[in-house]
Amino acid sequence: MSNILIVDDDFNLRQSFEKILIEEGHSVLSAGTGEAGIEMVKRQAPDLIIMDIRLPGMNGLDTFRLIREIDSKIPVIVMTAFGTTDTAIEATKLGAFDYILKPFEIPDMLSLINQALEASKFVRSKVEMDGYPDPSASETIIGKHPLMQELYKAIGRVAPTDATVLIRGESGTGKELVARAIYHHSLRVNKPFLVINCVAIPETLLESELFGYEKGAFTGAINRRIGKIEQAHGGTIFLDEIGDMPLSIQAKILRLLQERSIERLGGREPIPVDVRIIAATNRDLETALKEGRFREDLYYRLKVVTLWVPPLRDRKSDVSLLAEYFLSRFARGMNVENLGLTEEVKNLLTEYHWPGNVRELSNAIQKALIFNRGGPIRPEEIFQAI
Repeated sequence: MSNILIVDDDFNLRQSFEKILIEEGHSVLSAGTGEAGIEMVKRQAPDLIIMDIRLPGMNGLDTFRLIREIDSKIPVIVMTAFGTTDTAIEATKLGAFDYILKPFEIPDMLSLINQALEASKFVRSKVEMDGYPDPSASETIIGKHPLMQELYKAIGRVAPTDATVLIRGESGTGKELVARAIYHHSLRVNKPFLVINCVAIPETLLESELFGYEKGAFTGAINRRIGKIEQAHGGTIFLDEIGDMPLSIQAKILRLLQERSIERLGGREPIPVDVRIIAATNRDLETALKEGRFREDLYYRLKVVTLWVPPLRDRKSDVSLLAEYFLSRFARGMNVENLGLTEEVKNLLTEYHWPGNVRELSNAIQKALIFNRGGPIRPEEIFQAI
């Protein structure tokens, strides 16, 4: 159950909306002015705020700014009439979760509320993280830098939707972790999550791996084989390094996105599939478009939502946090004592530019621990590792 605050000067709207939210299992607070809403935020710490942008006394934008100062992690949905959309858009630029036009359909508002609450849950799990997570958690995104906080917010917002997502970033930044985070916070979390690395599988095998084949489709096809896309039915498929996918297969992925169906190799009938596509690449897709190596129509289909994972050099304040996490994780796995990192080593790690990003840092810490002669990790062991 979530605690939702409604701030609107329309008493009838507050009363009717309060009844609907209570029926949905939420507890509800309400206020008729911005000043009253701010006092409730101070006393009650709601999980979500739904507020009109036009309020008597203190206007909605000023009210929103003060709410952000009190607790920037509370998601805010702004309600607006037709003539005030510019102000609502300004609020979203300042950090509001979204805005909705009055009069709105109740199902639309309830959907937006569910998205906002799910996004908030994910963001808080990251922002409020003390130190680093359990070292046994190998699929954790780590970072407190503002760039990472923005990424967490984007993940939280897109995860509950069914939107296609394109994750971009340099090699080693953690794009697959982002894909898994989206999946784990999606409505498909109890369905399959399958990963295909488009560059690791030879072109001659990639098509059959993705789409499967019928018996007799080619020499050696003695039985029908179900491909990864069909196996992921109801769930999510992650196409890693899609920028390296051959053009012939790109055309089939485009059809999947357009028609929600595939054909197995050697098959003649379309097979309906319900699958969410998350793709990732470290390639410059815009250059690939110009050079004819990537389909323009697929590019625009994929980039419905684009998330950028920052390189480690752009969030150097996270290096020590990551290094301590990896050291704890590897020490646990190797059953050796974790004596930590000296300040000298932390400074050394922070000053290095990490061209291989988080993956390179992880490998360096593991190697340094292997060659460690007892005691905290030494600078010379780091130099040997990078």
